[in-house]
Amino acid sequence: MVLEGEIEVTFRGESITAKAGRTIHVPANAPHQFTNATDRPTQMLCTCEPAGQDEFFRAVGVPVVGPTTVANQSEEDERAQLEKIEALAPQYDTELLADTE
Repeated sequence: MVLEGEIEVTFRGESITAKAGRTIHVPANAPHQFTNATDRPTQMLCTCEPAGQDEFFRAVGVPVVGPTTVANQSEEDERAQLEKIEALAPQYDTELLADTE
């Protein structure tokens, strides 16, 4: 569910822009991507089923102080986080797809 802002959602080869208040359902194991569609902060509430995927996000996520805090990272921090994501993904049955753009 998009709580604030606009999120571009790519799912099954189609992209839509979801605005605050919209809920999107992505079936398990379906390739998908979320991108901030604007230059303003956005907030999403995600639920994961089956259980366990949330542990992956806890392991690779960047904690923030509160709901309005922006996770500003240096390019070096972003590269290190991507390496961590790539290393941990198989442990959580998560497949990362290459960005084709």
